[in-house]
Amino acid sequence: MIKGHVHSLETFGTVDGPGIRFVLFMQGCLMKCQYCHNPDTWGLNEGKEMTVEEALSEIEPYINYYRSSGGGLTVSGGEPSLQARFVAELFREVKERWNLHTTLDSNGFNDPDKIKDLLDVTDLVLLDIKHINDEKHIKLTSKSNEKTLKTAQWLSENGHKMWIRHVYVPGIHNQEEDLVQLGQFIGTLSGVEKFEILPYHQMGVYKWEALGKEYPLQGVPSPSEDEIQRAYRLIEAGRNQSYAVN
Repeated sequence: MIKGHVHSLETFGTVDGPGIRFVLFMQGCLMKCQYCHNPDTWGLNEGKEMTVEEALSEIEPYINYYRSSGGGLTVSGGEPSLQARFVAELFREVKERWNLHTTLDSNGFNDPDKIKDLLDVTDLVLLDIKHINDEKHIKLTSKSNEKTLKTAQWLSENGHKMWIRHVYVPGIHNQEEDLVQLGQFIGTLSGVEKFEILPYHQMGVYKWEALGKEYPLQGVPSPSEDEIQRAYRLIEAGRNQSYAVN
């Protein structure tokens, strides 16, 4: 019997895919993002152990809300692809039983060929590109962005739908060349239905403190609306450059 390590769940999610969604947050992540608002999800074998049937029983009472809104099930984290067998089986079951839309919220750090069974039953991937510059990505997350960018290319080449998401932190994501380069990269991809900038916030600081961790972005403010709109303009300019070349 396949079991997963679950951090938490949300029954009325509205930002992690289309419509109203059940959001299951899995435990475990290999990236250590400086702005992470859920550092308590990092531990790989922590959280509540749950079977697929137990997860389905949590979803079932709300099925009518998800269907009527065009929503479904989103599995997030942590990094859900680290528990690909569990998530794949869960996605298969919600499709067979209720024909629900499935979304995977991922940092793309896993090899797509190794989780193909999961991606085959995934309708939409929310792919988080933390930073387009590899050196800055390593400083921000402790890992290279190489696997994430390769995952984006694999999804593009294999006909998978994506929403690209990018957290914007003042002082980390404000360089013009980085934003243009991100847009240029996105412009090479097929299947990108949406691009979102997620403004950095400090709502997870208390969790770092509760875990006895020093918060690395202490004092960094949330970006202004002008900063966000500038970022959108530069990224769109980069995308247009890629379209012109292609």
